[in-house]
Amino acid sequence: MKTKEDIETLEKTIGQLQATHREISLLSKKAPNDAVNVLKLRMINSIIVVANGLLGDSYKPLAGFEEFDEDDMPSTSDVVFVVAQYLEEIGRFRSDNIVGRGRGRVYLLAGEPSNVPATG
Repeated sequence: MKTKEDIETLEKTIGQLQATHREISLLSKKAPNDAVNVLKLRMINSIIVVANGLLGDSYKPLAGFEEFDEDDMPSTSDVVFVVAQYLEEIGRFRSDNIVGRGRGRVYLLAGEPSNVPATG
């Protein structure tokens, strides 16, 4: 990560992916083969696009996947599967960009320890 804004974007995106996974998992348990509606799909896609920008090719969980196609509406179980893959990789990306410093942990900025604490 290059800037403090990148860290803020990362933390926000992790929260959004976690919330999306929780909500769509609930829908998937009730009706795994039902399609996701257009509004939810657009919101999910916007989160995935940001995640792709953060993760780059080396952390991107699914080669060739950019976002869901609105013309081929995915099922709730499809979305749960993809979002789970993103959660795993964004967690690995976050972990790879944190180092111990003193008694705490901080983010790396441009490869160097910063003064931005990493919580959680």
